[in-house]
Amino acid sequence: MNDAVIVAARRTPTGKRNGALSGIHPADLGATTVEDLVAQTGIDPHVIDDVIFGCVSQAGEQTGDIARTVALSAGLPETVAGVSVDRQCGSSQQAVHFAAAGLIAGQYDVVIAGGVESMSRVPMGSAAAGESPFGQKFNDRYNGVKPNQGIGAEMIAEQWKLGRTQLDEFAVRSHELAAAATDAGRFDSQILPVPTDGGEITADEGIRRGSTTGKLAGLDTVFKQDGVITAGNASQISDGSAALLMMTSARAKELGLSPIARVHSAVLAGADPVIMLTAPIPATAKVLKKSGLSVDDIGVFEINEAFAPVPLAWLAETGADIDRLNPNGGAIALGHPLGGSGARLMTTMIHHMQDQGIRYGLQSMCEGGGQANATILELL
Repeated sequence: MNDAVIVAARRTPTGKRNGALSGIHPADLGATTVEDLVAQTGIDPHVIDDVIFGCVSQAGEQTGDIARTVALSAGLPETVAGVSVDRQCGSSQQAVHFAAAGLIAGQYDVVIAGGVESMSRVPMGSAAAGESPFGQKFNDRYNGVKPNQGIGAEMIAEQWKLGRTQLDEFAVRSHELAAAATDAGRFDSQILPVPTDGGEITADEGIRRGSTTGKLAGLDTVFKQDGVITAGNASQISDGSAALLMMTSARAKELGLSPIARVHSAVLAGADPVIMLTAPIPATAKVLKKSGLSVDDIGVFEINEAFAPVPLAWLAETGADIDRLNPNGGAIALGHPLGGSGARLMTTMIHHMQDQGIRYGLQSMCEGGGQANATILELL
């Protein structure tokens, strides 16, 4: 029976909006991760069957099947195909799911799964071009309510009774953990340096050292005047890419490559599209049931910090150990380059599992439309 294993996982540093990576075309940014995987493993690129890349705002420079453009920009043979995926914020996690399914089904032997987003060059929402994606039937079903992620985060905070101070404390935690991980060199093996006109970029740009709840308390709320969500306790608008080289164990043995981890279990879940951001909770329950594991069996959790209420509500419902949650910081500090985030989280999780000898890691992220992917990896 085929399996799906990961033999390499790398990411760019995450750049701030209009920061160091904003001058790089998104197809070129994505190509850097693909080039690096090939160079790092020494694999013959002719054996790659497909490049599956997540990208959310498929508009402007990110149109035209950016996955195929990434593959060609990376110098892969013209025989290597590419396909772009949009499951909103979970797009590159879904790319991993599609890659794993193709490997297990025998449709692939070797595949690259990842994602890219340049939010500086292609702003969030560009794909809609000012038009609403919601037609009359959707409006009828949801009484004309237009889903909004920020309002959804406010709704979660209200439902789970999460106050502004608690959210800001979680945001400070994210920055402190990310800074500590950077200083300890824990990101060194996963980040590939990116050359720019201003010099080589080797570290994430969004980490705010010295962040305090006192400083965050002075920020205005964004979505509700009397709300709790601010720019300080939400994920950052970012540029970045991440990718993973995946294959079957049999193919890895043939190619002389050592698998790092295997895809143990992978599921999807849907929830209320208006509150939108709660689906990681049922997705986690579903993937644990499918895997036969308990929450206590999992050594590390990566739950995307789209907004601070998302992982905090998830913690309250799952009973997970907070010390195992995003131990190297999350999107509040590291940034959230939409289509690249799922692969970024997975790359960070894999390297953490490898460094700490953790057998099982679980990843989930909220997605537009009230969806979530959940993935359990097993260290090999």
